[in-house]
Amino acid sequence: MMTRVLVPALAGIAALAVGAWQVGMRPAATAAMVVPQPLPRFSTSEAEQRERDIAFYAGRARRDPLGAFDRSKLAELYLQRARETGSFEDLRRAERAARASVALREGHNARSRQLLASTLLAQHRFAEALAVARELVAAEPDVATFRALLGECQLEVGDYAGADTTFGALQRSSSELSVIPRLARWHELEGRTDIARRLLRVARDNARRDSTGMLREQRAWFELRVGDFEFRHGRLAAADSAFHAGLVIFPGDYRLLGGMARLELARDHPARAAAYGEQAVASVLDPATLGTVADAYLRLGDTTRAEEYAHALDIAVLRQPGAYHRAWSLWLLDHRRHVPAVAAKVRQELRTRRDVYGLDLQAWALHTQGRDASARAVMARALALGTEDALLFYHAGVIERALGHSARARTFFSRALAANPYFHPAEAADAREYLAAKE
Repeated sequence: MMTRVLVPALAGIAALAVGAWQVGMRPAATAAMVVPQPLPRFSTSEAEQRERDIAFYAGRARRDPLGAFDRSKLAELYLQRARETGSFEDLRRAERAARASVALREGHNARSRQLLASTLLAQHRFAEALAVARELVAAEPDVATFRALLGECQLEVGDYAGADTTFGALQRSSSELSVIPRLARWHELEGRTDIARRLLRVARDNARRDSTGMLREQRAWFELRVGDFEFRHGRLAAADSAFHAGLVIFPGDYRLLGGMARLELARDHPARAAAYGEQAVASVLDPATLGTVADAYLRLGDTTRAEEYAHALDIAVLRQPGAYHRAWSLWLLDHRRHVPAVAAKVRQELRTRRDVYGLDLQAWALHTQGRDASARAVMARALALGTEDALLFYHAGVIERALGHSARARTFFSRALAANPYFHPAEAADAREYLAAKE
């Protein structure tokens, strides 16, 4: 089976804050800072230059215990490195540096607060990120980037009424690169997929055209967002084009390689899926991609290799602190691995994050435990927002089928295939077979 198509934690919209600062979207409050010059630029790669800059600002911070700007710059650099390498420790470094900067300068330091919120979002500490975003908006209500960040946090915790208010007032600000992808996600969650597609393409085209000051990873991220969106909605050729465009910009990006692995598996090319996935995990041990590679080897009939990758995913996921990433949890539930542990994590997360996909996961966990009546009630809440996601519809159909509600199961399976006929190799086939058998 294939993992749900979700953007990995470090590829999320939250971390776009780094790019926003570098393409000139700085709030006026930061103008009061005295900005020292970094080391001169040499003919080195972006990664090499970043290491030089980290050493430079870390040295300044050691020498100046009151240097708020140096710690803010370190937070930005660590966060960018985390985006590229998947390093959880870099996220923690970024968080510590941002907190230290805020502690040293509470006023006129919106930049560090935004970086702090971004690091918390990337760690899936959504309630904490929401609190910081509210502080930013309270202090500077006219900054569209801060309001978009608040809206993103509201979406993540399931405060859809709050997100509607926030994003509804932001639509006139949709020309900003830090705002457009967040607006698109809001539209997508509420079922307005055509608007979301248009916005993401506008953002991608703007990033292609106005790339001065943007790192290669940041430009590739916009291609990743388009590719993931098109994949979720069954447009495989468009997804392929976007993923490959991203890899031209930033070769070896583990998120884009993981996207290509999922795409090739959806095309029923398991050998290509395994090859792309193995390239990705050779760089970053992303559990979602481990699951994709395991599924690819299962389809190739190599159960030994499949179990090796599945076991690696078990270890990677079960050692994670806090909530599991939704893609990892779904894979474990699909494969009936560690169901009690996953179900417990889902219940714990829902205390503070009652969003569509958290509810979907809870419903699916209840189904795997044979509690379909309870699963049906939770699934109804997951569907209430109107999100057009084939996997949500499929889960609803399976639950209805388990309860003996054939007509409702057929309706949901039909909706799943209409939304995305390629949403999942095995599960899309299951839906088609059920519909064919009932004709």
